[in-house]
Amino acid sequence: ALTATPMSDTARDTARDPLAPPAPAPARAGRRAPAPKRKQVALARVPPREQRHGLLLVHTGGGKGKTTAALGILLRAAGRDLRVGMFQFIKSADTPQGEHVAAARLGVEIVPLGDGFTWLSTDVAADRALAEQGWARVQAALDAGTFDVLILDELTYCLNYGWLDTARVLDALAGRARGTHVVVTGRDAPAALVAAADLVTEMRLVKHPYHEQGIGAQPGLEL
Repeated sequence: ALTATPMSDTARDTARDPLAPPAPAPARAGRRAPAPKRKQVALARVPPREQRHGLLLVHTGGGKGKTTAALGILLRAAGRDLRVGMFQFIKSADTPQGEHVAAARLGVEIVPLGDGFTWLSTDVAADRALAEQGWARVQAALDAGTFDVLILDELTYCLNYGWLDTARVLDALAGRARGTHVVVTGRDAPAALVAAADLVTEMRLVKHPYHEQGIGAQPGLEL
């Protein structure tokens, strides 16, 4: 006659509950296997300026986000202790925006050079003079290598409206101090600027709250 083998408590519990996890393996005698070492993740090293590939980036297109993307670069570069500057060719110093307050807290220089919506102005000579004054400051910063990352916000308007000569601007960008990254933003980037750039991103408008819902610019998102 066959004799039944008594079931252990663990086996009996498992038989009652088919979804129960398997019983742990019995501990083995001897030395315990070494725990795997955790890899230490460190920030990538920022190379010195003479070893850096200074890039020209262009954010253009009819969609929103050109300046916002540039401000993201500003924040990231500031986190790496790079010297960051931003010259805004349209925004006026008389109307502080959220990025100006944040930059002051970070110790980053954002300089509004414009007079607001200057493309609505009828005084072309004054517009051109204002753009030239701003460009003189940019030219000095490019030549001296004042910044590791320099953002030229809404520069394309100055080029498209003839306030600044595109060829002269491109010559200055090409001759900038070694290792300087430059970001240019604005709609309708001239073909020559696109050709000279290392990276070009075109923002495409799909939906806009003002167009579809009549909702204006929101503080913290656009102001």
